[in-house]
Amino acid sequence: MESFVPRTPAELAANALAVVAAGAEAVHIHPRGPDGRESLAAGHVGAAVAAVRAVGVPVGVSTGLWIAGGDHARRRAAINGWTVLPDFASVNVGEDGYDDLVALLQSRGVAVEAGVWTPDEADRTGPVDRILVEILDTPADRATARADAILARLDTTTPILLHGEEEACWPLIAHAGRLGLPTRIGWEDTLTGPAGEPVRDNAELVRLALRQWSSAA
Repeated sequence: MESFVPRTPAELAANALAVVAAGAEAVHIHPRGPDGRESLAAGHVGAAVAAVRAVGVPVGVSTGLWIAGGDHARRRAAINGWTVLPDFASVNVGEDGYDDLVALLQSRGVAVEAGVWTPDEADRTGPVDRILVEILDTPADRATARADAILARLDTTTPILLHGEEEACWPLIAHAGRLGLPTRIGWEDTLTGPAGEPVRDNAELVRLALRQWSSAA
């Protein structure tokens, strides 16, 4: 089965419609330049955000420091130049420049999701709109315990979203369902279904995730 990864603004917009039809409430995207590489440039981010927003879907973007080559000053300058703003943006607590970038985004009216990868990071989120508990590089049989260690440290007055990548993805979809927490899924998280089966697109991942989340709730 051939998988399709949306990259262009038009592809992202079509994909957004498909995943919302499958049950998603919003989309998280990684805008790219013409060369296919992730980008924080105003023109690339603006084109992607505008295309998705035009089809009536709330849209958030990644601000991963790797996109700016690890240079937080370069990242800040790029984001300060955005002219079309997303509804929300994800900022990883453990990356250099976190506090400064959160302040910049909030000053421009962009909601902030704080990406938390470890228990220690849970204490450093500051005031944000949502916390993303993200479990990375973790075997399936350890994913739930690692998530719980982070969740135990969080201020529960702030909305929390729980998700994992690769092996941790599907166990945490189910765990989010048991806890009644929102979750997230897409090609960024996994390329296969809960039984390791191939999947065609993000919409199929959403349908499978909703089924697993609901059955665990």
